[in-house]
Amino acid sequence: MGDYHKPKRNYNNDELLHTEKILADRKTFYLDLKKNPRGKVLKITEEVSGNRDTIMVPTEILSDFIAALQDIEKTSLEN
Repeated sequence: MGDYHKPKRNYNNDELLHTEKILADRKTFYLDLKKNPRGKVLKITEEVSGNRDTIMVPTEILSDFIAALQDIEKTSLEN
């Protein structure tokens, strides 16, 4: 059996509309609002010791995503 390799998506043609960088201890978070032919997306990248993990959030659900984070923040402050 051969190695399975996921095809990589080409994000080089994405237009960067806005970017933010958050430093937290040994982690760095990058929040990039990008636009491509399919629409707009928020790319959230966590970098720790040179390793990166990324999630993509379509802007159509961004308000739901932010509301969920605010609910989590509220709960964390209560307990």
